[in-house]
Amino acid sequence: MLKGVDPMLGPELLAVLASMGHGDEIVLCDANFPADSVARSTIRGRALRLDCDALRALKAVLSLLPLDGYEPDPVLTMQVVGDPAAIPEAVAQAEPLFAAEGFASASLERFVFYERARKAYAVLRTGETRPYGNFILRKGVINP
Repeated sequence: MLKGVDPMLGPELLAVLASMGHGDEIVLCDANFPADSVARSTIRGRALRLDCDALRALKAVLSLLPLDGYEPDPVLTMQVVGDPAAIPEAVAQAEPLFAAEGFASASLERFVFYERARKAYAVLRTGETRPYGNFILRKGVINP
């Protein structure tokens, strides 16, 4: 463990977050998401894992990862099939975290989300069991 670093963030995930550059994206997905098959197409090439719900994982990642303020929609979620205006419970609970960073989430149709996720830097599978607990975060910069 390290001082000031969320204990959920192990060495592999810390290395991924540190290696990502401005504009790179990381997917935080629920337990139903096809994490392994999608991760094969990413820069990392294999899924990472955090055994906690999506909200806890987001808190840990956002404690270190700056969000991209230069381009629109640095936080993306997956739309509910058949009801794209619906806000899934996991997303609703996460919105205050994004608001604290000065952002709101935007959503993508399910298969568009999958395609975007395949282009990400990495996929982080959480233990989230609620449906649609999927997020794509785009890394920003830290200005001096």
